[in-house]
Amino acid sequence: MSIKFFEEYKAFKLDGKDTSYIIAIVDEEQFIGHVYYGKKIIDENVNYLLRTEEPPFVPTKNNRDRGSFYDSFPQEYSTHGIGDYRESCLAVRDVNGTTSCKLQYCSHKIYEGKEKLKNLPATFGNEKECTTLELICVDKHLNLEVVLVYTVFENLDVITRSVRIKNCGTDSINITKALSMCVDFDGMDYDMISLHGSWARERQISRRKVTHGRQVVSSLRGESSHQENPFIVLLDKDANDDYGNVYGFNFVYSGNFIAEVEGCQFDTTRVVMGINPCDFSWLLGANEEFVAPEVVMVYSNEGIGKMTRTFHDLYRNHLIRGKYKDKKRPILINNWEATYFDFNTEKLLSIAKEASKVGIEMLVMDDGWFGKRNKDNSSLGDWFVNEDKIQGGLKYLVDEVNKLGLEFGIWFEPEMISPDSDLYRAHPDWCIHVEGRTPTMSREQYVLDLTRKEVVDYVYESLKKILSSANIKYVKWDMNRQITDLGSTNIPAERHGEIFHRYVLAVYEMMDRLTTDFPDLLLENCSGGGARFDAGMLYYSPQIWCSDDTDAIERLKIQEGTAMVYPLSAMGAHVSDCPNHTVGRSTPFETRGYVALAGTFGYELDVTKISKEDRDMIPKQIEMYHKYNDLVRTGDYYRIANYSENNSFDSYEVVAKDKSEVLVTFVQVLGRPNYHSRRIKLKGLIEDAMYRNEETNEVYSGGALMHAGVNITGIYGDFAGKLLHLVREK
Repeated sequence: MSIKFFEEYKAFKLDGKDTSYIIAIVDEEQFIGHVYYGKKIIDENVNYLLRTEEPPFVPTKNNRDRGSFYDSFPQEYSTHGIGDYRESCLAVRDVNGTTSCKLQYCSHKIYEGKEKLKNLPATFGNEKECTTLELICVDKHLNLEVVLVYTVFENLDVITRSVRIKNCGTDSINITKALSMCVDFDGMDYDMISLHGSWARERQISRRKVTHGRQVVSSLRGESSHQENPFIVLLDKDANDDYGNVYGFNFVYSGNFIAEVEGCQFDTTRVVMGINPCDFSWLLGANEEFVAPEVVMVYSNEGIGKMTRTFHDLYRNHLIRGKYKDKKRPILINNWEATYFDFNTEKLLSIAKEASKVGIEMLVMDDGWFGKRNKDNSSLGDWFVNEDKIQGGLKYLVDEVNKLGLEFGIWFEPEMISPDSDLYRAHPDWCIHVEGRTPTMSREQYVLDLTRKEVVDYVYESLKKILSSANIKYVKWDMNRQITDLGSTNIPAERHGEIFHRYVLAVYEMMDRLTTDFPDLLLENCSGGGARFDAGMLYYSPQIWCSDDTDAIERLKIQEGTAMVYPLSAMGAHVSDCPNHTVGRSTPFETRGYVALAGTFGYELDVTKISKEDRDMIPKQIEMYHKYNDLVRTGDYYRIANYSENNSFDSYEVVAKDKSEVLVTFVQVLGRPNYHSRRIKLKGLIEDAMYRNEETNEVYSGGALMHAGVNITGIYGDFAGKLLHLVREK
């Protein structure tokens, strides 16, 4: 088994493919210590790493300095109020108002496979794929049981962690902080990577040196957010894409989070991750349990690239579910940038008719088809068809689109309500708000109070009725604002801190109902673009709209950051019109296709109005998609050059799992005068295998392509692009 307990040393050893993670039980008081995390080692006993034979010693030997022990001991799961002044993972308040909590090891279970997390998304695996350890810990004074859950995926360098907290006493306990993970590292000679941004420029890569104090990435917006992603990396300061120790941490959650790297007083580094404790609490009655979401930990001893490929493999095989998990997605055309709110049945059918001629496979009707929605200032919540625009009704439109050979998709924003809507006029208390205070509007809309069962049921049944009325194969689920004015008439004062988390659980419940009732539906998540691009959403939808910014050059940075952790198969990417509607840039239609090929691929334009030259290119792009998508969706991703670093060109590749073919994408962002061609070095090939360039029929060894490189020729002008497809000779 990949998890072993050594009774003699009171040590647990968790082994992945190239990873070891070691925990030890220390002293008569059964402290749970973090011993080691990194490159796989064969040793059963490395408890010397805990330094318990050095001052301040364990409390049974030196109780006078117990506080000093707590403040330096590498805790496996840190708690508040006992003397460890580094960032804690667990804080509570009992009926007497006291806040300290002390955990001791009680017992453990090791079993093959992995159990589901109650009401939460999480990775999955069977008895042959993974092994799970449950460390049962107790605070005897509080009658509190805390179960630390670890799962090792044996053929990957992956360990997942989650926590269950149970009140075994008779008095209520208020959890005020419940993070999911803590790891203490020796030394501080690390860098930290996070993904930051804003609307239309999500997941920009930021790398900084770890210093003393707390370096925090977080969200308090009610979603994982445009601004910060629930993903951080701790890595050697000299690590790069191909070299060095790298530790990636990703939170499988779609709401408020915190991820923190703390440089501590003794030059150690603590990493924690979990639900943001700000505006969070959870009241646990007798025998009630709280389940904290999962954190995925990935270790790489071969740089950022190996970490990335491990995350991709894990999420493609052990997180994404459903009909489209391993399936090519239909090529769709979305009418949003083509028409915005100005459309009707006739206009949509004209787009569908032209789209069918060039090989597009689905029409998606975006915002504006319901209620009295002619602008973004009304009708959210009124999920009935506006037959002044959709003449003949929704079924007629869908049937006519189907007759043209296209499938049909539709847009919803289920979590929102407009002040100008029939729903709000009937139920003004159904939005999240503080009684007596006018709620803050954003995009002239409020957020529905999904802590109320009647609201969740109303919204879901409204969606279900629409989806059952016609042959609808795809849903784009949007969320165009964040949560403010946190309050609910449904939640008593003592449970006010539960609103954010209950909201996220309700969203998961609706998506679970949707994918259960409509198992063949392709669900794409969206939140003002990419504000909720997280692992929690991938459990319900195999793809997420990457960003509202569809400009090919901006997408190079956005998709690079996204692909650092999330698989290419999950990135919603379209060819859009030019000048681009967000930045006003014009790029070649060909290049736009190359960049969109790195995601799900589709179109976001009015195919009836683009130039004949561009329209004639669509069948070639669709042929390109069908030729390469299996490789892009399933292969290994390698980063060759970063436009975000060199400001000149961008290049990445996807290599088949069996090394039989490779697709290289190259985009010359800015041309150079009086230079020879650029030379790039490929990655991930077989050294002594021969590879044929499909374009030139030239044959070179994998070693030559990787170490000597290949010249990129035939490119002229800014924003020009090129694909190289190389196939291994048999």
